[in-house]
Amino acid sequence: MTTTRRTAIVTGAARGIGAGVAERLAADGFAVAVLDLDEAACAAVVARIAEAGGTALAVGVDVSNEEAVEAAVARVAAELGDPAVLVNNAGILRDNLLFKMTAADWDAVMGVHLRGSFLMSRAVQGFMTKAGWGRIVNLSSTSALGNRGQANYAAAKAGLQGFTKTLALELGKFGVTANAIAPGFIETEMTKATAERMGVSFDDFRTAVVKDIPVARGGLPADVAHAVSFFASEGAGFVSGQVLYVAGGPKA
Repeated sequence: MTTTRRTAIVTGAARGIGAGVAERLAADGFAVAVLDLDEAACAAVVARIAEAGGTALAVGVDVSNEEAVEAAVARVAAELGDPAVLVNNAGILRDNLLFKMTAADWDAVMGVHLRGSFLMSRAVQGFMTKAGWGRIVNLSSTSALGNRGQANYAAAKAGLQGFTKTLALELGKFGVTANAIAPGFIETEMTKATAERMGVSFDDFRTAVVKDIPVARGGLPADVAHAVSFFASEGAGFVSGQVLYVAGGPKA
């Protein structure tokens, strides 16, 4: 790290993967803006970062809302410093088979995952290009390879990979890298909710999934956070436009 503390923004950071990423980046020395739809829900993450000696700020924002994103990024810049790292992690699920999926289900998922990542990236890129240093990390998924009942989510996560590669091409000459992480099965509140929707216990759900994972365990938010830490590091400046599958085995 440099002697000047840099600022990182993590969206969808009130829990799960986002919370793990926020805490890891704080441990790496970043001042971290913890963004989520409900600002109050970010308080616990901010408190844990502060207790560990770090600096964090809770910010409530709907990442699919253009004006809200601009206001949130301006607040982060004013209170923590110009953003140097952005992790687009915010996401929702509206799973259903194609013939049951509504246009609202499709639009909601696209709005958060794709529109949100676009709006957030556009809002921070000016700070990064001006500074001549920046890191954008987008959270894709193994579902980008296709997943039954997730036409909207799979399309959004695949779209993020193309978005990432384009950012890498456009922003590289300004010292800004863009990479994507595609997690596999990660044990979070979201995967527990998936098991609940399927009518099975989480233990049974995890057992069924893990049997097909080469490393023979489920992933944890810390596994994804470690990958983000690498992409956000000073030493990763020659790595851009990549998609890293954090899935316990080969995926693509």
